[in-house]
Amino acid sequence: MRDWQRGCVQVYTGDGKGKTTAALGLALRAAGAGLRVFIGQFVKGMEYSELRALERFPEIEVRRYGRECFIDREPEPEDIEAAHVGLADAREELLSGRWDVVILDEANIATYFELFPVEELLALIGERPPCVELVITGRRADPRIIEAADLVTEMREVKHYYQCGVPCRKGIES
Repeated sequence: MRDWQRGCVQVYTGDGKGKTTAALGLALRAAGAGLRVFIGQFVKGMEYSELRALERFPEIEVRRYGRECFIDREPEPEDIEAAHVGLADAREELLSGRWDVVILDEANIATYFELFPVEELLALIGERPPCVELVITGRRADPRIIEAADLVTEMREVKHYYQCGVPCRKGIES
């Protein structure tokens, strides 16, 4: 159902809210157009409401390669192993021919925390079949990832209600 022959590499990065949300919005748009979407989530292991919503879309498959949020601690060997398994799985799916869009959610954070080398993510970008749209999200995108991308969007926090004590709300942030 795709009417384009060339996929692009998109990167959503920055310290502001909305990187994963933007990628999931693109996934919904793609599914609405009849495209097949693979989402590999790195680092995240907690339950998020969007995962239940995505179960309603047979065109979208989500796999998670994280245990729990470790942003406030050093990653453990199990976190590193989960990321390596995820990257290998994502590579297999990217090359499988099954997907029109592949989203690697929080892959930038995975490289920042050295769960896998940025060179492996760059290699995956280089192996991407030309017709597959590849989306990579996460803060602190390596400059080489930014250089390799066709589109880069930086989410910048101007103001956030967390600073006023508003907690994470189910259905909005989780």
